[in-house]
Amino acid sequence: PLESPFNTVKGKWTVEDGALKVTNLPEEKHIPVLHHNVGLAAAVIECEFRFDGPGPFLVGCDAAKHVVRVVVNAAGLSIAEDSVQPSHTIAKVPLTVKPDEWHRLRVEWKGDQMAARLDGKELRAQHAHFATPKARSWLAAGQNVKVRNLKISGEPTVPKP
Repeated sequence: PLESPFNTVKGKWTVEDGALKVTNLPEEKHIPVLHHNVGLAAAVIECEFRFDGPGPFLVGCDAAKHVVRVVVNAAGLSIAEDSVQPSHTIAKVPLTVKPDEWHRLRVEWKGDQMAARLDGKELRAQHAHFATPKARSWLAAGQNVKVRNLKISGEPTVPKP
């Protein structure tokens, strides 16, 4: 089972056959979200995921509100910043992301820069809002996504005295 510093915010995140099985709960009216409650000033998040149904897979980070997110869907990879509502895409690369296949994702951030690599294709973006001190990172997913080999590392955010 998932233990601290992780907590399920929305949806159902269960361990099944060595992977996190993500299940959408329609009554929540929000895609499933899993928080990693450690603020990281610089981070590397790596995992493998597969779509077993429709919807996106996202990796992002928050301060008091959302800061930035990487979005993967069937049509490709994008980076969106959240200083305004709704968030807006500032970089994208079209790719075919096939269902029922494992895909390797690496997301990194430091300062005002973010990079994502999906199955060897890299995307980079820079925005002043990315430098906002982070309180946590998170994963979010559409319906029926599986995640395995999740690794999160980085430099903790230093609280202000």
